[in-house]
Amino acid sequence: MAGTARAASAPRGTTARRTSGRDGFFGVPERFMRPRVVFIAVTAVIVAFGLLMVYSASSVTALADFGDAAYYLKRQLLFAAVGVAVAVFLAWSDYHLWSDRLINLIWVVTVGLLLLVFITAGDAYGATRWIAIGGFQLQPSEFAKITIVLVAASLAQRYFEEGTIDWWTFVKLMAIGVGVPVVLIVLQPDKGSTMVLGITIVTMGYLAGVPKRILAAFLVLGVLGFLGLSLKDDYSRQRLLTMLNPESDPYGAGYQLLQGFYAFGSGGLFGVGIGFSKQKYSYLPMAHNDFIFAVIGEECGLVGTLGLLAGFALFAWAGFRIALHAPDLAGRLIAAGCTTLVVIQMLLNVAGVIGIFPLSGKPIPFVSYGGSSVIASLMLAGMVVSVSVHSRLPETAHDGARRSLRVTEGDAADAGLSLVGEPLPRSARGVDAGRAPRLTVMDGGARGRAAGRGRGRPAGRVTTDARGRRRVDLGPDAADRLRGRRGPRGRR
Repeated sequence: MAGTARAASAPRGTTARRTSGRDGFFGVPERFMRPRVVFIAVTAVIVAFGLLMVYSASSVTALADFGDAAYYLKRQLLFAAVGVAVAVFLAWSDYHLWSDRLINLIWVVTVGLLLLVFITAGDAYGATRWIAIGGFQLQPSEFAKITIVLVAASLAQRYFEEGTIDWWTFVKLMAIGVGVPVVLIVLQPDKGSTMVLGITIVTMGYLAGVPKRILAAFLVLGVLGFLGLSLKDDYSRQRLLTMLNPESDPYGAGYQLLQGFYAFGSGGLFGVGIGFSKQKYSYLPMAHNDFIFAVIGEECGLVGTLGLLAGFALFAWAGFRIALHAPDLAGRLIAAGCTTLVVIQMLLNVAGVIGIFPLSGKPIPFVSYGGSSVIASLMLAGMVVSVSVHSRLPETAHDGARRSLRVTEGDAADAGLSLVGEPLPRSARGVDAGRAPRLTVMDGGARGRAAGRGRGRPAGRVTTDARGRRRVDLGPDAADRLRGRRGPRGRR
């Protein structure tokens, strides 16, 4: 009655909102489906925009070097197709398969690839990061990020939620499972990936419940380590000095950064139009890769760059909403860790291109050209979707009652209540002695009464009044029925 009164008091022209936890899209609760749909949609839009900008930024260079303006676009489409296929597979499979049952194998393969870099790879731009495989350069550090997130989430699940390991075992396993791959990435050296991983691990530790003083100490050590790595060799030190004053060497170390500034200045508020960039005509190095954000600023203007940042902000919102509703700690940390990896790497690239942070050489996920980058980024997105797909509502006291429901073909004598069909009279409601009544959905009252007569059981009395209306006799007297429900003081 109270619910009816509230519905009746709602303003005319409005519909009362359904608050059941199981309402939503296609039977999936809204808390799960809404961020999932937003996450998938915004990822698809960013990938499509990235393909467009790769074609625009690389067409001149591709035409000059390969005689095909769409050379880099075709390769990026192939990489994106592979990434989407892997992402769909990861989204369909249970994330516990990777974070629990196969995590040891994944870790061994990852460490093996990171070691293989030092054996087979050549030096490029002051770093050793790639493995050449049949004309395709594989960058293991991009995929190692996923492994590190899975390892950290698995260990946190075992310590903080399951309690199967103690604190010192947790620390030792983290030092091996996370520390060894990170050290191998540092030795390449790949300071950009190391920084992204460091921030991600701190974020995951904060969400898991690691003491804040330990996280603060880790951050301080990370900052000191970054400064030490940036000053230890000429190449890294020059990047730091270039950020502070790119005009000091406009045709050398500061050339790329200054050309990016010229691109932003030419773009203005709304840009010169997609495809009409002038800086991509061999003025801006790596226009389709590390500095694609500068081409976006030139062709799409300030509005376009802010739109891209808003897309990644929406990506972050959806990813963290998925993490919020994950079924366990491992799921929360995987969703949050993968989302953090993507967003921090994007911010690192943007900060370097606009000159407020040293250049890291890290591409923008989903947008910049590069096979390892786009495949690894889509794999991260697939892991987040897997957490959402395999999230479930918590078990409630009513779930057990729902499972006890059964549908019968009739037999009103075995039922305590008829929910479907004609009203079942009290005289036809039989309950076996010593057995609690069960809530049963009947196929129809009339069939139940007919079955009851066939077994010699009493059936309900149905009468017809002068107007031909059928009535069911519920007892000898209404007052007698109500009197049985009164308390000792006569109140209901």
